[in-house]
Amino acid sequence: MSARDTLVVVPAYNEAGAVGDVVRDLRAAGLDCVVVDDGSADETAEVARAAGAKVLQLPINLGVGGALRCGFRFAVERGYSRVVQCDADGQHPPSEIRHLLDVQAAEGAHLVIGSRFVEGSHEYEVGGARRLVMRVLSAIVKRSGGVRIHDTTSGFRCIAQPLLGEFAESYPVHYLGDTFEAALVAARGGYRIVETPIHIRERQAGEASAKPLAAMRFILRAVIATTAGLDFRIRPLSDQPQA
Repeated sequence: MSARDTLVVVPAYNEAGAVGDVVRDLRAAGLDCVVVDDGSADETAEVARAAGAKVLQLPINLGVGGALRCGFRFAVERGYSRVVQCDADGQHPPSEIRHLLDVQAAEGAHLVIGSRFVEGSHEYEVGGARRLVMRVLSAIVKRSGGVRIHDTTSGFRCIAQPLLGEFAESYPVHYLGDTFEAALVAARGGYRIVETPIHIRERQAGEASAKPLAAMRFILRAVIATTAGLDFRIRPLSDQPQA
């Protein structure tokens, strides 16, 4: 595969302050990108379009998962075989995208997770409570999916076919569905998951969409839903047509 088989999907909600630079960096790196404007109240769509991105505008805010599903469907309909999730706030450098693509190709992975917490990654500060929660999420994925993932909430990922097609059909819209739950469901389905170290930057503009207390509530809900078997469903790899 080459970079021409890849679409970078950038979900964006009120990111007018940073999304233009993100798009320009992606374009300068020779990467196709689409910005999914998730019902923003600012000029996110206009700024992204002026910077050279294809822009999909959602009439209401669906959340990151809903925006990503829209981008995945756009990619599948246009024949892309890989998608990279990239934040609109400037935290994910385009140079790291090349690394994700190289790992995916070398490993034949269906899901490559850019990790902040494995050897070789850039030092990333996380509070004690959140670190504990992330360890719990990692343990759930290991026990239920058989895969060890250190950074279960990383939103910097490469997704390749046939997993991409499955995610385009039934990706969850709720918070953490796009990270923890998606990785768990892919692992349960027998898809190959690889974690690789990445370097990320500080947010370049705007504010995080989830405040700490709200994020903790969402994490608890995600743990209950997945342990109770209430997560979303995809076809396992064994049921996919043979190439």
